[in-house]
Amino acid sequence: MTSAEVITEPSDDSGPSGYAAARLRLLQEKSQSGPARRSGLARLTDDWLEALFTTAALEAGVRGAALVAVGGYGRGELSPRSDLDLLLLHDGRADQSAVAALADRVWYPVWDLGLALDHSVRTPAEARKTAGEDLKVHLGLLDARHIAGDLGVTAGLRTAVLADWRNLAPKRLPELHELCQERAVRQGELQYLLEPDLKEARGGLRDATALRAVAASWLADAPREGLDAARRRLLDVRDALHLTTGRATDRLALQEQDQVAGELGLLDADTLLREVYEAARTIAYAGDVTWREVSRVLRARSVRPRLRAMLGGGKAAPERTPLAEGVVEQDGEVVLARTARPERDAVLPLRAAAAAAQSGLPVSLHAVRRLAAVARPLPVPWPAEAREELVTLLGAGEATIGVWEALEAEGLITRLLPDWERVRCRPQRNPVHTWTVDRHLVETAVRASALTRRVHRPDLLLTAALLHDFGKGWPGDHSVAGEIIARDIAARIGFDRADVAVIATLVRHHLLLIETATRRDLDDPATVRAVADAVGSTGTLELLHALTEADALATGPAAWSTWRASLVTDLVKRVAAVLAGAEPAGPEPAAPSAEQERLAIEAFRTGGPVLSLRAQPEAHAEDAGEEPEPLGVELLIAVPDQPGVLPAVAGVLAMHRLTVRTAELRAAELPDPVAADGPASRAGVLLLDWRVAAEYGALPQAARLRADLVRALDGSLDIPSRLAERERAYEKNPRRRGAQAPPPRVTVAAAGSRLATVIEVRAQDAPGLLHRIGHALEAAKVRVRSAHVSTLGANAVDAFYVTGPGGAPLPETEAAEVVRALEGALR
Repeated sequence: MTSAEVITEPSDDSGPSGYAAARLRLLQEKSQSGPARRSGLARLTDDWLEALFTTAALEAGVRGAALVAVGGYGRGELSPRSDLDLLLLHDGRADQSAVAALADRVWYPVWDLGLALDHSVRTPAEARKTAGEDLKVHLGLLDARHIAGDLGVTAGLRTAVLADWRNLAPKRLPELHELCQERAVRQGELQYLLEPDLKEARGGLRDATALRAVAASWLADAPREGLDAARRRLLDVRDALHLTTGRATDRLALQEQDQVAGELGLLDADTLLREVYEAARTIAYAGDVTWREVSRVLRARSVRPRLRAMLGGGKAAPERTPLAEGVVEQDGEVVLARTARPERDAVLPLRAAAAAAQSGLPVSLHAVRRLAAVARPLPVPWPAEAREELVTLLGAGEATIGVWEALEAEGLITRLLPDWERVRCRPQRNPVHTWTVDRHLVETAVRASALTRRVHRPDLLLTAALLHDFGKGWPGDHSVAGEIIARDIAARIGFDRADVAVIATLVRHHLLLIETATRRDLDDPATVRAVADAVGSTGTLELLHALTEADALATGPAAWSTWRASLVTDLVKRVAAVLAGAEPAGPEPAAPSAEQERLAIEAFRTGGPVLSLRAQPEAHAEDAGEEPEPLGVELLIAVPDQPGVLPAVAGVLAMHRLTVRTAELRAAELPDPVAADGPASRAGVLLLDWRVAAEYGALPQAARLRADLVRALDGSLDIPSRLAERERAYEKNPRRRGAQAPPPRVTVAAAGSRLATVIEVRAQDAPGLLHRIGHALEAAKVRVRSAHVSTLGANAVDAFYVTGPGGAPLPETEAAEVVRALEGALR
């Protein structure tokens, strides 16, 4: 609330202080909410402005003028912090100075109360001219509503503006559609965003207003079912957002979602987002249908005169092209054939959907609604045709998405797959994810459709892609819960027992390859053997490889890269060899490269660190026209063995804003003559082979890195204080404020390796995190054999292979102590 609104003793109910107090009482009245509060606030504002305008018009001596509400205020919908959109309309006969004085007497009291005001002063002719030049002005005038003054002036403008809109519809509606599309590109889709703009994003309040404008043109109309309720829900959420923040904002920020949910009486922020997503989905789908109908009508209007001339005035019958049994194409849409009997043909919904997706055509709204109303439920298990049509639908690529959304809008997907309701519109709080759970599943199937030529059983791949995250609708590990659900659904849709087992295995282990490849030592025989035991067969491995790629690609850009693909491919080759009967290769000491040997010798002879930076792009992109993606920069460091190497190197890299992708540490094998020439007291050399990438900007020079590393190792560079400064700046970032990160979690991986103890760290990513981990491990007096570092959005998931001083895995009690020490260091 502004200070002007907090008034408890009004001297005159019709004056500014009286209005402010009444406004405050209304907004604080808990029993008044939703549409009743918005319309009540509009009426209260109308009464105040009417009195204000009437007095001002008398004082200014102006007749033939009216005060008109436009836009949201014109619709009688005022949120707590909404702008007042006002038009002072006059017939042009009054003196301009008198009209200006009238405007000042109305505008200034509004400003004095601290209310946002969007205002204009025009004659009806000027208003029509401006509307003809500015589409947004024209849209606002469509909702013009008389408040005070000469009703005839307002009524005349409304009649003229609506007539202009209908006459100009063939020109204006394509402009409006383009405006909606441009806004969607800028703001994204409301139904998937973690911090959505309730007004501007696709499926938001602006789109709902655009659909009202289309209806006003009489050219087409939006599907009415659920549309008004969806729009009201978004307005209710915006009201709550205004009340909890005290600001005129439409962006539902993460840190405000719990408060907004509480204001609306909802369980939590996830429940709030699901309601927002469902409302946005209804509006977005209504928009798709409406704009398709607008295009069809405009296309028909442009063709009809020529057709009539050719046919001598006769009316051409619409052309209908058969697509499948009971399914035809007409006028760019898929409709039911005249002979179709959905009440007798239980497979027809899937057959129509598959035919539409394969043809790249939308399903008509009438056809979907008829199917939803009268189609028989499928028997359980499904007949083979139904299963095949589902697989065909899933394998159609991008065209699947629109068809799936049409079926879902009318409840057909939940009828076919009852478990779908638990994942429908379910938000994913991890910023790595681009989509809600349900859309991610469809997107994974779309991505998998491009990989079907790589597998022997594309039907199992596509089905597993659709089912792999169904467990996210249940408590606990979603892979474990998902396996049970996948078994039930796969059997329901008619797969035999062996295929059900394969699908269940794919769902249970859909994260196995990516997590193992990026977080485990692939040279450790136990790693490869564990994956082989979980997968069981080369056929399942082939499917799991494709599913892993499809899942990652459908997650978002942070989840897949050439680097990750290369690690997964390497793991798959090793596991395939084991499944073919070979024993997993042991960790034979890798022969050092010439560069590594040179650095190790120089470090041994000089007694100080030596390093080099080399870019390592992917050698061959799959697509010949694609630029090779950098796998990061190879950072080779040779340093005399001494305490504190890992935290020193990690700290220096963090200072220079370098992100570590992988890290390997090992003792360097020096040539015998070199070792013999050195002093007997000189320690051996550690070789660090890491992949790093710049957060932004150019890479630092190797000489600067070396200089800082020397200072870090001798203690003259205070890394903790330097990183603490960066941490404070990091936390001041507006996008970080208010974000409640879960506490770090440190665990020992069960049976992770026979050669080392595998300690896994999951924590919020932050500058210097690897430095703190390294420092804690150093303090625990364990040796780090290798590290596997990955960052997914704001989350770091790192695995460290550690041994005791003698090189053996840690006893269970010592490993538990290291875990506790690490957790303490990271909190």
